[in-house]
Amino acid sequence: MKRRAFLSATALAFSAALLRAQGDGRPLTVGVIGHTGQGNYGHGEDVVWLKIPQTKIVAVADADAKGLAAAAKKLGGVRAFADYRAMLAAAKPDIAAICTRHIHEHRDMIVAAIEAGVKGIYIEKPFVRTLAEADEVVKLCAEKGVRLAIAHRNRYHPVLETVKQLVASGEIGELKEVRVRGKQDQRGGGLDLWVLGGHGFNLATLFTGPATSCQATILVGGRPATKADIHPGDEGVGLIVGDEIHARYETKSGIPLYFDSKKGTWTKGTPFGARLIGTKGVISLQVDEEPLAVLERDGLNLWVTTGGIGKPEPIKDIKLINGEHHGAVRDLLAAIADKREPLCGPEAGRETIELTLAVFASFAAGGQKVALPLADRQHPLR
Repeated sequence: MKRRAFLSATALAFSAALLRAQGDGRPLTVGVIGHTGQGNYGHGEDVVWLKIPQTKIVAVADADAKGLAAAAKKLGGVRAFADYRAMLAAAKPDIAAICTRHIHEHRDMIVAAIEAGVKGIYIEKPFVRTLAEADEVVKLCAEKGVRLAIAHRNRYHPVLETVKQLVASGEIGELKEVRVRGKQDQRGGGLDLWVLGGHGFNLATLFTGPATSCQATILVGGRPATKADIHPGDEGVGLIVGDEIHARYETKSGIPLYFDSKKGTWTKGTPFGARLIGTKGVISLQVDEEPLAVLERDGLNLWVTTGGIGKPEPIKDIKLINGEHHGAVRDLLAAIADKREPLCGPEAGRETIELTLAVFASFAAGGQKVALPLADRQHPLR
C-alpha cells in the first residue's frame, strides 16, 4: 500500500474508532482533576476536551477554592467539587483527566478513578512515584479494563512510524546508540531526570527495546554525590540527588541507551529529547518541537515528516496532534472503543519510571551496575 493510501486508510479507521467510542452517539463525559498550587492543570490537559467533539467536560475538582472557581469558569461553568472523590462519585465521568503536574497525588487519584468505574484515564507525566505504585496501577487497569494514557504527548506523534521505517531501512546506517538529554535548565540533574528525562526515555525505547541494566555517575558541584546530598525534589517526585547525571543502560537489542543532564547548561539549540545515532547519520527527536524529527546526514539538517525526508507535512493539524494533546486523546478514545492499550499506557509509564529510578538505584549501590527490572520496587533513596 502506498503511503498516502495508508494514511487515508488509517484516518478512516481512526474516525470509525472514535464513533464507536461514543456508543449510543452521546459524547463521553470527562471529569477534570487539578490542584492549584500542587501542579495545577499541566500543559493543557484540562482544556483539550473542549476541542474534541466526542467528549464533554461535566465536572472539575480542585482542593484550592480560588483555583476551583477559576477552573470551573474556564471549562464552561461545569459542576465544581473541592474533593475529587466526591466529583467522581457524583458526576460519574467516563474519563478522568488527572492534570496535576506534582505526582505525589497521582496514585491515589488513579485508584479513586478506577474504583469509581471510569472507562479511561488521561494523566499528566511523570506517571507515579515508585515502581510499587506503577505495579499496582498496571494490575488494576488490567483487572478492570480501564484504558490509561500518559501525557508523553510526543509518543503519539504520527511521524514516529516514519522514523521507525527510516531506521529499519538503513537511512542512518546501523543504529549504534541512543542518547537522551533533559532540558538541563535550573532543574538539571535529578529533577530533570524525573520531570523531563521521561519524555526522551519514552521515545528511545521504541528503538532500543527494554533496558536490562543501568550504571550511573551522579555529581554535585562537579564532585561525586554522597548520601548527605539526598534531598526532597520539587513537584512531588520524592527524594532526589545530583545536579549532574550520566547514565548508561544496556538493552535487550544490544543498542546502548544513555542519559545526560547537567544543571544550568541549557542554551538555545541544546537538544532536548532523544538522538538516534547511526553509522551514516543521526535522527534527532526534538521533544515538543515541530517538526519532531530532524535527519542530520552529509552535513545537512533535513526535517522528517509523515510525507518523508524534507517533504512538507501532509497532516494539516499536526501541531494540534502533538502540541495540544489531540493525538493522545484521540488514541485514548480509540483504545476505549477497541479495548486495546493506548500507545503510551501504564506499562510504558512503568518502563519510564524504572529507567528513572534505576539511576538512583545505581547511586545507592555505590555507582555499580544494577539489573533491570529492579528487584526493590520502592524508592531507592528512601
